[in-house]
Amino acid sequence: MSATSASHGRFRTSAGTRPGAMAMAPADQAFYMLRTLYIVAPILFGLDKFFNILTYWPNYLAPVATTVVPVSPQTFMYAVGVVEIIAGLLVAWRAKWGSLVVAVWLLGIIVNLLVLGHGFDVALRDFGLMVGALALNRLASRRA
Repeated sequence: MSATSASHGRFRTSAGTRPGAMAMAPADQAFYMLRTLYIVAPILFGLDKFFNILTYWPNYLAPVATTVVPVSPQTFMYAVGVVEIIAGLLVAWRAKWGSLVVAVWLLGIIVNLLVLGHGFDVALRDFGLMVGALALNRLASRRA
């Protein structure tokens, strides 16, 4: 089959399967994997902002943040947790728009870490996650 005649549908036949059997297209598999990641991760990280089990989150907050919003670092993290939970739920509800919210949110985290002056390893990880969120947006746009 030439590249120009490839199926762009949701399902395709798989080599080695019985005739008439359909398998999920790779792009759809990627969509569901990324969608699951960007639902689960923000909700779990958001919940952890209230309990500080994974780490003590206020240590990752640049002091300028609490200068701009005059609250304690932990209170700021509570607000961050709420936004992250909402972002995860938005991905579950509307992946196309939720993925953009998550990407912008991750960009904000990256900027915060660069201003903080440490946590560059986390900033690099979040850059990769941001690219993944943008990939989810492209896959979700294909589905609309």
